[in-house]
Amino acid sequence: MRVEIKIRLWGWGLLALFLGAQAVKADETYDLVIAEGRVMDPESGLDAIRWIGIADGQVKEISEKALVGKTSIPAKGLVVAPGFIDLHQHAQDEESYWRKVQDGVTSALELEVGTAEVDRWYADRKGRLPIHHGVSVGHIQVRMKVMGDAPGFLPKENAGAQSQVATPEQLLAMKREIRAGLNQGAVAVGFGIGYTPAATRWEIVEMFRVANEAGACCHVHLRGRREREPGSSIEGLGEVIAASVVSGAALHVVHIQSTGGPATPKLLQMVSAAQSRGLDVTAECYPYTAGMTDISSAIFAPGWREKFNLDYDSMQWGATGERLTAESFKKYRKSGGLVVLHSNSEEVVSDALKHPLTMIASDGLKGHPRNAGTFARVLGYYVREKKDLSLMDALKKITLMPAQRLEKRVPSMVNKGRIRIGADADLVVFDADLIIDKATYTEAMLPSAGIEYVLVSGVPVVKRGMLDKEKLIGEAIRAEEVGSEVAP
Repeated sequence: MRVEIKIRLWGWGLLALFLGAQAVKADETYDLVIAEGRVMDPESGLDAIRWIGIADGQVKEISEKALVGKTSIPAKGLVVAPGFIDLHQHAQDEESYWRKVQDGVTSALELEVGTAEVDRWYADRKGRLPIHHGVSVGHIQVRMKVMGDAPGFLPKENAGAQSQVATPEQLLAMKREIRAGLNQGAVAVGFGIGYTPAATRWEIVEMFRVANEAGACCHVHLRGRREREPGSSIEGLGEVIAASVVSGAALHVVHIQSTGGPATPKLLQMVSAAQSRGLDVTAECYPYTAGMTDISSAIFAPGWREKFNLDYDSMQWGATGERLTAESFKKYRKSGGLVVLHSNSEEVVSDALKHPLTMIASDGLKGHPRNAGTFARVLGYYVREKKDLSLMDALKKITLMPAQRLEKRVPSMVNKGRIRIGADADLVVFDADLIIDKATYTEAMLPSAGIEYVLVSGVPVVKRGMLDKEKLIGEAIRAEEVGSEVAP
């Protein structure tokens, strides 16, 4: 009897040792655990309380039961979502990147204006940013380079890139430059046709052809504006849909509500119809009624007031906040600089945000609140307060849909914009009852509120709402380099 008891005790002891070893193993399995949060994944539709185990920068486990890790984030009562992906971020200064982090962004890409020097763009940012980053090779920038314009963000009034029709030799040079950028891993090809009005329809088709060779999407600011013919936004969209059909290149229309204004419902109907016929056409919008651009650009060429049905006092100088007059417009037009244009209605913005095919991107520029507050504004104002969107639908527009837009050219994006085992641990933990934008047109860099944690590759760069500025772990979002040969 005593022997039997000893054997049983010995067996229980082995079991205890085994369970203890398993507990130690579990403790070593995860670098970090997000505990008991409301996990929302737009890809699978998961919306439930879960524990997430993270190791080596990836999601390793999603569990209904408690997990143990070396460190833990208490997320009870908070939403855990994929990190927000911003496809349209212009401001590239350090302060702007940190404001993106505080707005829940884990990946920010400059895909409209882009760059003419792709290798240099990535090299300049290596090891210096808190979030992932990527760039297009930009038709604007390439055109400026080929036309011999001074380096800058956008072509100035009367500059060659704005006013000069390309010669056959210049057209070939632009094609070579865009191929070179794609060969260096540019994510897409960017176009601001409204800023290069002298670019012919044939030039745009030719650049689309080069994009299609590399499986790159064309991210386009339309040539036209509003409903007024000729030169309407409907014409502009028709132009690039035709270029997409002829070339085979995918098309993404940037800030469709800003270019479209009252014509936005018609533009969205056109995009929807194109999709229904099998075309790879998508669109984005941002949640503000005012836009921002350079006052010396082609957007404000003579006749802009009639075209936009706006006047000088609809413009606000970015540096001072003053409303413009005919005299100050003339002065600033000559010097150049960023200006806010109050040009849209709340109804147009709301309808664009609600449309099922639009994704959301900031078009971030320093001096406009969209640079710091776009995503918190969507989740706080349009989801919680106005109830224009469900929380899951809004998250899909700022996580999954942007990732899917880039997957053909950048296959690594299949691991972003989702919460699933094997996905990158780019995650946002926020309070759905408190998240809101704070930035305004007079204080445009105020950080958003209600975001408790932001993880980039499994590492918290925001903890309990506070930035950790030592975590410069952002990685390049880049297509695989496809070689150095540049065709004519």
